[in-house]
Amino acid sequence: MLPGAGYLRNQHSRLPEYLRRLLSYTQMDIEYTFWQMFYLCFNPSRVYRTTSWHKQTKNQWARDDPAFVAILLFFMSVASMAFAVAFKVGGFIQIVKLMFWAVFFDFVTIGVITASIGWWLSNRYLRLRNSLHSVDQSVEWLYSFDIHCNSFFPLFLILYVVQFFLLPLLLSTSFFSTFLANTLYLLAIAYYYYNTFLGYNALPFLQNQVVFLYPIAGLFVVYVISVVFNLNLCIFVMNTYFRTLTHSSQ
Repeated sequence: MLPGAGYLRNQHSRLPEYLRRLLSYTQMDIEYTFWQMFYLCFNPSRVYRTTSWHKQTKNQWARDDPAFVAILLFFMSVASMAFAVAFKVGGFIQIVKLMFWAVFFDFVTIGVITASIGWWLSNRYLRLRNSLHSVDQSVEWLYSFDIHCNSFFPLFLILYVVQFFLLPLLLSTSFFSTFLANTLYLLAIAYYYYNTFLGYNALPFLQNQVVFLYPIAGLFVVYVISVVFNLNLCIFVMNTYFRTLTHSSQ
């Protein structure tokens, strides 16, 4: 069953403190955050090995430092502004709307949804019963949101940074452009699920965390179909955001 009322009250009491610290730069560990971001790209397992430290010292698996979220929100804002300028989005209000959509839908809203699904799934179906652990433990919602943030950062680098600089090449109807663009999306989303798996796999009171890798199989099927039929995901996504694009042909 899901965590009890006492557990949920404890989570609700932590969230306001987390949001309060989000508005205070002096309470954030920026250097440690950049350390985490670096290793999330090259050795994400190392980042999750530090989660036991949080449990031992703070009595929670989740980070109590919102610096990661604050920096990622800043990066998202800058990246969305760069896309707006590149596609000549007219007017200050339109640029702000695009930034708002990128930050609060792409990152926050989707993050809340995926974190809630992972939190519910792991607590409902993956928790060990009658294990050797002396205290019954549950996955914290904030930890699930941490997993989303950790998983989102490499995706951000691929789809918001690398894709931006490759736009002249990707926005073409040629087969090579479709192959390259769709491969970027496959790598970004597959790595998101891999990091999600590592996050839940770091918790010793869960089992069968491999279920978080299952969506990658479906992603690969979609990838093959889209490449075979020359369906460029970059053009599709850019059209979704900016409605009209001029495509260069090779």
